[in-house]
Amino acid sequence: MPAIKHYLVINSTTKKIYNAFTTKTGITNWWTSQTEIGSKIGDINIFNFGTRYHNEMSIADLQPNKRVEWKCIVGDKEWIGTNFVFELEEKDKDTILRFSHYNWNEETDFFASCNYQWAYYLGSLKQYCETGIGTPFKG
Repeated sequence: MPAIKHYLVINSTTKKIYNAFTTKTGITNWWTSQTEIGSKIGDINIFNFGTRYHNEMSIADLQPNKRVEWKCIVGDKEWIGTNFVFELEEKDKDTILRFSHYNWNEETDFFASCNYQWAYYLGSLKQYCETGIGTPFKG
């Protein structure tokens, strides 16, 4: 099955990056300002992008400062059943982020668009973790 993958080196701690995925303050500073965040496996995260996109993700895995995984349960039909994995590894004074959005049924135009959007928002995450200022969706 197709997967979107990205690899980033971020000049920040694994703790700060992990918190950017697991707290409302973190998510709203790099991805979308319209969000509700759970705190444990099985909780539901809600991410809205104006009225255009509404996504609900079940928290599938939380390994503090190492790994976060979500499974899409509500959203665009191509996202439902896909998984989002953020894996963190300390290296020297930086953190390596390995991101995967997997379980896609096929490589469609929407898949390609999402690949581009993930690159943009992961760049926003990098900016937020390194400078304190990201570029989240604010609509």
